[in-house]
Amino acid sequence: MKTLILIPARFGSSRLPGKPLLDETGQPLIQHVYEQARKSKLASDVVVATDDRRIEAAVHAFGGHCVMTSAHHESGSDRIAEAVTTLSAEYDVVVNVQGDEPELDPAAIDLVARIQHETTPFMSTLACRFPAGSAVGTGTPLDPACVKVVLGKKLANAASDIEAYRAIYFSRSLVPHLRSNGGKPIHNEAYLMHIGLYAYSKESLLAFTKLEKSHLESTEQLEQLRVIENYLGIHVGIIEHAVPGVDTPDDYRAFVKRWKGSVL
Repeated sequence: MKTLILIPARFGSSRLPGKPLLDETGQPLIQHVYEQARKSKLASDVVVATDDRRIEAAVHAFGGHCVMTSAHHESGSDRIAEAVTTLSAEYDVVVNVQGDEPELDPAAIDLVARIQHETTPFMSTLACRFPAGSAVGTGTPLDPACVKVVLGKKLANAASDIEAYRAIYFSRSLVPHLRSNGGKPIHNEAYLMHIGLYAYSKESLLAFTKLEKSHLESTEQLEQLRVIENYLGIHVGIIEHAVPGVDTPDDYRAFVKRWKGSVL
């Protein structure tokens, strides 16, 4: 199986401008992401896709592979779709790794790539149980920034030992709704948090970008709902826990603190 890992990266960020090039660790953030992706056992190639020459220069400086894309893409999926058409090699699986997850577990990349290759859905992704604790506040089931996913029964696939499920719906709201408890969460572990790591075939990635933006996608601002609304399958693997991404200055400071603690 030939697996391409693409990392979309842009300089402009409303909450953290210049995020990919932040370098308080001595390395730009994009390098941390790139190096984690390289640790994937299934990675054939890792490529950054960007529209900014400063990011391109930073990637080349640490010896990485980078391709330039249009500055007019609305999403990371659109950006990597352009990138994959510029590469001459052919791949069985294309994995979209977010450019702001410097602590991503390489095993998660391997899992989503295997799900895509062995169960052959339109798209694959991951989820995990919410950690125990308060249901109120950042990082909890009631946080709209934490996307919830509802799954069907485990897929039966005699050709694979991978455990995967078909996605029924993704939402920023609390789903499923617990009617017996007035819609309030009973315990966090009853809910699944979506992990924003995606795998496609090259054909399904290009087909995805040609689909019209859907009503549910616009309502929830979740592009994976474009797949659901078009009756195309998303298969989901379950991992033990999520890793924190970097969306805000506080997130970055927390990452730097963890990183410094791990290398001392």
